[in-house]
Amino acid sequence: MTVRPGAEPFARDGDDVGVLLLHGFTGNPSSLRSWAEGLATAGFTVRLPRLPGHGTAVRDLARTGWLDWLAEAEGAYRELRARCRVVVVAGLSMGGALALALAQKHPSGVDGVILVNPAVRVEARGLFALPVLRWVVPWLPPVGNDVKRPGVSEDAYHRIPSHALHSMLRGYRTVVADLPAVSQPVLLFRSTEDHVVPASSSALILDRVTSSRADEVILRDSYHVATIDNDAGAILRRSLGFLTDLAGAPPAVGTAGRTR
Repeated sequence: MTVRPGAEPFARDGDDVGVLLLHGFTGNPSSLRSWAEGLATAGFTVRLPRLPGHGTAVRDLARTGWLDWLAEAEGAYRELRARCRVVVVAGLSMGGALALALAQKHPSGVDGVILVNPAVRVEARGLFALPVLRWVVPWLPPVGNDVKRPGVSEDAYHRIPSHALHSMLRGYRTVVADLPAVSQPVLLFRSTEDHVVPASSSALILDRVTSSRADEVILRDSYHVATIDNDAGAILRRSLGFLTDLAGAPPAVGTAGRTR
């Protein structure tokens, strides 16, 4: 198994505030590397794992599923939790769903959540037939590389394994069912023009989490993979502010008075 150049995981130790970054489905760490490097330069401890089946060959992805990706995220979270006073989980697209799953599982261990165009809902024709279709149509067209900035491309697979997609969607259902268990502060970035994940996905998250602080930041100059698009700088700046706030205060857990 050969890892694509640029798809390697990223890890850098800094202060006692740790950030776990999780990439999206069919993508790899390259889509979040600039964000990770920016956070590390600011002094935070950062982990950006390569999820199983990603960043190598698409046939590797066909042999993995939601539980494999969640286990990798869990391992990285536990490493940060063992060394950091504050731990924030963050993710792009499917990585956002994984971040929410960690926040649900560790209500007192995860201190904050950062989401970029998070996917917990997908609107596409034919998905209702996927439980049966996956046995006769093993590969589907790609959904990656939704980037507005000229000359910038996402390093994502050029087809989707049907079984892996089915597993991901089942994972999403579990995350959606447990959204009220997310009580940590949330910072959510949403692109106004996203050709992969519908706006209803972010709306559902903000409506159902019980966080005392849930901020939505609108990105008007980026498509789905906003972390490498025109608003990448804004994502880094707002993330730094969010992390600084959490680092200077005890974890905010509660259900009263959210901000939007």
